[in-house]
Amino acid sequence: MNESEGPSLEVENLTVSIPLAEGTLRAVRGISFQVARGETLCIVGESGCGKSLTSLALMGLLPAKAVRGADRLVLHGRDLTALSERQMSDVRGESMAMIFQEPMTSLNPAYTIGNQLEEALRRHRTLGRGEARERAIYLLEKVGITAAASRLQQYPHQLSGGLRQRVMIAMALMCGPDLLICDEPTTALDVTIQAQILHLLRDLQREFNMAIILITHDLGVVARMADRVAVMYAGQIVETGTAAEVFAAPTHPYTQGLLQCIPIPGRTPRGEHLGSIPGVVPSLIGEIAGCSFANRCPHAMPACQAEPPMRDLAPGRMVRCVLDPAGAAARQAEMA
Repeated sequence: MNESEGPSLEVENLTVSIPLAEGTLRAVRGISFQVARGETLCIVGESGCGKSLTSLALMGLLPAKAVRGADRLVLHGRDLTALSERQMSDVRGESMAMIFQEPMTSLNPAYTIGNQLEEALRRHRTLGRGEARERAIYLLEKVGITAAASRLQQYPHQLSGGLRQRVMIAMALMCGPDLLICDEPTTALDVTIQAQILHLLRDLQREFNMAIILITHDLGVVARMADRVAVMYAGQIVETGTAAEVFAAPTHPYTQGLLQCIPIPGRTPRGEHLGSIPGVVPSLIGEIAGCSFANRCPHAMPACQAEPPMRDLAPGRMVRCVLDPAGAAARQAEMA
């Protein structure tokens, strides 16, 4: 983090609860993090751990029945929890923007690419159609779309998946946001296009000096993109640190399990079975007691029946576990 600039986004004790017939679903449970301008924070975890709801909570785009709570939710000194829906709609697109997982469902099939790009800018700036069109062409070229001017007349269905995702990136950048949230932006794309999109995001971040929050379950993406990592499980952050720290010395048993599920080039023998995490994620409906990972953890003990606090291991390095961090490397070696 660039200390001279301070955090671009500060989140403390963010919660998301959804009332259901069978009880309250506590989808996001008291997570805290910061991200600085020019920094990439990757939030990683398996499906259903609350990553996407976290991003929607930051944007104020939660489902109608969902309830957001936070002790602190500040974007460049502006308290997002104090804003009305109208004020929040002014922030979205202007100061913070989001790239969604599936571009075909995020773009309106009834409007041309040009209409949608220009609307994103004119909603927040007093500009004529001609100026908005010039900005749209400029950004389409920036994201690597050739013949950008002619693309403005096309509809989403006329573009490939990779081009649609590039259009979504251009749309998110129309107003030059301070914070870009990317919710699994490469999941629906083939491997070659994934690499191009990730490289593009890196280049654009350097050019525009944006903070990026990247939501993903792909640890390969994390290794390529992250400055810092927050590992989520069952609605909570269970480990944080720089990407180098988390990959070199994972401390939480869940993080260790995730890393053992991926092959390591040059070290994992061909045909060898990869690691797996037994069991299933517990239900988050109703009251939740103790460590959420205890039913799947090979190191569970009686102390895990109480809620484990987040513990500081070093500046910017935290873990939610009662186990001795000094023994993490030994435990990981035993499981390998």
